[in-house]
Amino acid sequence: MIKSKAVVSNGQGSYQVTTVNVDQPKDDEVLVKIAAAGICHTDWDSIQTWNKNFIVGHEGAGIVQAVGDKVTKVSIGDKVILNWAIPCGECFQCNEGNLHICEKNSPVCGCGLSGHAHIESTTHENTPIERSFHLGAMSQYAVVKQAAVVKINHDISLATASIIGCGVMTGWGSVVNAAKVDAGSSVCVIGCGGVGLNAIQGAKNSGAAKIIAIDISQARIDQAKEFGATHGIIAEKDDTDFINVKEKVKALTAGRGADYAFECTAIPALGSAPLALIRNAGTAVQVSGIEQRIDFDCELFEWDKIYINPLYGMCNPERDFTKVLDLYTKGDLKLDELVTKTYKLEDVAQGFDDLLNGRIAKGVIVMDDI
Repeated sequence: MIKSKAVVSNGQGSYQVTTVNVDQPKDDEVLVKIAAAGICHTDWDSIQTWNKNFIVGHEGAGIVQAVGDKVTKVSIGDKVILNWAIPCGECFQCNEGNLHICEKNSPVCGCGLSGHAHIESTTHENTPIERSFHLGAMSQYAVVKQAAVVKINHDISLATASIIGCGVMTGWGSVVNAAKVDAGSSVCVIGCGGVGLNAIQGAKNSGAAKIIAIDISQARIDQAKEFGATHGIIAEKDDTDFINVKEKVKALTAGRGADYAFECTAIPALGSAPLALIRNAGTAVQVSGIEQRIDFDCELFEWDKIYINPLYGMCNPERDFTKVLDLYTKGDLKLDELVTKTYKLEDVAQGFDDLLNGRIAKGVIVMDDI
């Protein structure tokens, strides 16, 4: 049993840094000493709405401390990135190649099937406690399935590596895996926070000729251009139908609209916005995971437009994390530059405040001893 500081929430808006007890790993489990954990909007949403006790955090990287008897993919001392969409490799979706929506292990697949796995390795005040997305990355130690870790064979800081397992993968993968953006195409990215910047990078890596960043902040537009945007459009807060933005996009795309548009804001009022910006037979992608009910004007779908809502950039962790790390190593993907600020575990409240007020692209909690 290991004592570990962790961020624990009641799922009703409250959270605290406290001590939990973590067991040794069993069978196909891995004990990871967490070095760094990313701070994500999803973490904040879970704190507000999950209505149960849990350890917060689903982005992380660390070092393997112990392994169960059936673990074969990593060894003690390996550096790893955590992956929250844990594939079982056996269910219908895994066999279809959709590892990110595994019917057995995914905490968000919505398949309605029973048997979703939970590791009961951690207790808080003598009571078993869940780990967010089977990870609970805002903790000094975590026990996870071996399928939830990807070994790092690249020269990268663990603070930077920690954000690959959600913020980077969601934006980059939505462009590369889900939309399959063509070289020479035109792309709009709505919202230039952490996820949007990675969508921009994915478009650049795909060879898009015109990448149009859209945001209400000139500072974010300027930053987006550093990450690969070729043009920037300032949106007005009250133009939720994107009437003005649409005209500016058309002016940049021969009057017809963009080939692809990606919504990266998580603002329900903008759920249909990418449809307004694409040409006929273009592709609109809702990247941010809006879950509220949205009313669509069906005329926005005319004609032959495609609207998709991929999860987690359709991530295949062993394949995609390696691709991302290779691009980083070659200098074709900015990751260090995404980490605007780091925090101690005890300063997580400041991290959330900076996130919610748009002061950072990406914040990372760095544990005391690295």
